[in-house]
Amino acid sequence: MAFIHLDVGFLYTLLVCTAFGSMLSNAEIKVNPPQDFEIVDPGYLGYLSLQWQPPLFPDNFKECTIEYELKYRNIDSENWKTIITKNLHYKDGFDLNKGIEAKINTLLPAQCTNGSEVRSSWAETTYWTSPQGNRETKIQDMDCVYYNWQYLVCSWKPGMGVHFDTNYQLFYWYEGLDHSAECTDYIKVNGKNMGCRFPYLESSDYKDFYICVNGSSESQPIRPSYFIFQLQNIVKPMPPDYLSLTVKNSEEINLKWNMPKGPIPAKCFIYEIEFTEDGTTWVTTTVENEIQITRTSNESQKLCFLVRSKVNIYCSDDGIWSEWSDEQCWKGDIWKETLVFFLIPFAFVSIFVLVITCLLLYKQRALLKTIFHTKKEVFSHQDTFC
Repeated sequence: MAFIHLDVGFLYTLLVCTAFGSMLSNAEIKVNPPQDFEIVDPGYLGYLSLQWQPPLFPDNFKECTIEYELKYRNIDSENWKTIITKNLHYKDGFDLNKGIEAKINTLLPAQCTNGSEVRSSWAETTYWTSPQGNRETKIQDMDCVYYNWQYLVCSWKPGMGVHFDTNYQLFYWYEGLDHSAECTDYIKVNGKNMGCRFPYLESSDYKDFYICVNGSSESQPIRPSYFIFQLQNIVKPMPPDYLSLTVKNSEEINLKWNMPKGPIPAKCFIYEIEFTEDGTTWVTTTVENEIQITRTSNESQKLCFLVRSKVNIYCSDDGIWSEWSDEQCWKGDIWKETLVFFLIPFAFVSIFVLVITCLLLYKQRALLKTIFHTKKEVFSHQDTFC
């Protein structure tokens, strides 16, 4: 019995010593953060590269496959983006109107450290574009619309208090272009560049689209403005056309229209319908180009509707409503209006003809009476002569 008790005590002591030794061993393992951590701007208007070099390792860790935990954000953002990677670089888009901060550490996997992961301290870096010009000199009210998923047009207003000689230039880039490009078709107002009509943008959908609008003036520096768009989110389709309104019976109404012309697939549309019944208007939406509705009253005399379209949530995160289509209407008791429309002119013409006829008959009667009276006098004179 004492022997058994001794074995249990020995086993317990061995386990404690092994665990303590492992903890002590892990506590002694340290790893350095990555070296030469920096943010590099390749000139893509906000698409930056975060890059680094491996940390210095003791010889016994050189065969370990290490990972890196990267965190980054624009300086005014509350949330960090976190990436775990084995690479020595990572690329992403940033708003260059603001500063960027990033930090990275080294992760040693458990198989290299007796069962527990080991992290290094953080290596940190920041990046700012070179500031120039007052904030007020930046352009105002930047507005970009991708018309019918075919033609991108951007417009802006000049900065506040800029000198009359100030002019602006627009540059853009998206993944697939070798370098940033300048607008070749500016929209001019009083000889100044106040917008850009872009050329055909091949393979630009579902990618970050980077724009920089900077300016030049002999009297003051102009601060550049940076923008990031996803083009599918700023599409403005054409309005639907060929609307039809059919009253099937006393209650059911069928509204139908053709989908907008252009390259946007039918599955990507959502439609907003504005329906008016005798002065009462309501709005509904549908993803089909046809809808059945019910009249609120069998006595309604006028039904009208119009439609507009937008790219739906299955093809984009956002979009811009098209203009409203032309209005299509139906009017009840059309036979009454038709009767009134034709009856009044017919009655007027009939009365006019009747009056003319009466006047002609009256004139004819008077003429005949005069002729008869003249003949009677002639015959009376001949009888006297004889």
